Amino acid sequence: MESIPPTQTLQIGDVAPVFQARSTKGAVSLTDYRGNWLVLFSHPADFTPVCTSEFVAIAEQQKRFDAMDCALLAISVDSLFAHYGWIKAIRDHIGVEVGFPIIEDPSQVICRAYGMISDRSQDASAMRSSFYIDPNGVIRAITSYPATIGRSVDEMVRIVAALQRVDKGDALTPEGWLPGQSILLPPPVDPASFQASATDPLWFYRLRDDKK
Repeated sequence: MESIPPTQTLQIGDVAPVFQARSTKGAVSLTDYRGNWLVLFSHPADFTPVCTSEFVAIAEQQKRFDAMDCALLAISVDSLFAHYGWIKAIRDHIGVEVGFPIIEDPSQVICRAYGMISDRSQDASAMRSSFYIDPNGVIRAITSYPATIGRSVDEMVRIVAALQRVDKGDALTPEGWLPGQSILLPPPVDPASFQASATDPLWFYRLRDDKK
């Protein structure tokens, strides 16, 4: 595995640290995903209840991410052989095939570079983070959950869809937005645009049907 130095806590807008690692689908590099959206998500450990529920749900709904040209890439500090045993158990006893790669990070180099595990962490038990990375390799959203609470796959899909919609321009997505629902127009920022909208009492909240 290629070493990458630890960094400060990553923020939205940062370029995602590049890495190379072994996975259940062979060697992968973050640069392999340039040109596509990517959700890089961590889990505390294989063979754990909450993580298993997440992986089953994500695998069952992978086609929703595929339809958005969004790849999935999982990571934990467990070894590649533990990953193989875990996804085999999921396949054989739950009936779900995990089709996305799972990276091994036993040295915690990648997880610490992404801030999934801090220098104060005693172990990887707090590691359940998701990084939404755009086609240019820029982190566009980050979510973190404690080890005891599972993520929502619907929310993961929604975040990707909202980011993609905003990137088309002339739109903000309101609370709970789903594709096809109304969008918000960006507020006027230059003097001319602000003056033109001065007669609208809701110039700051312009909800419109989505035409795109």
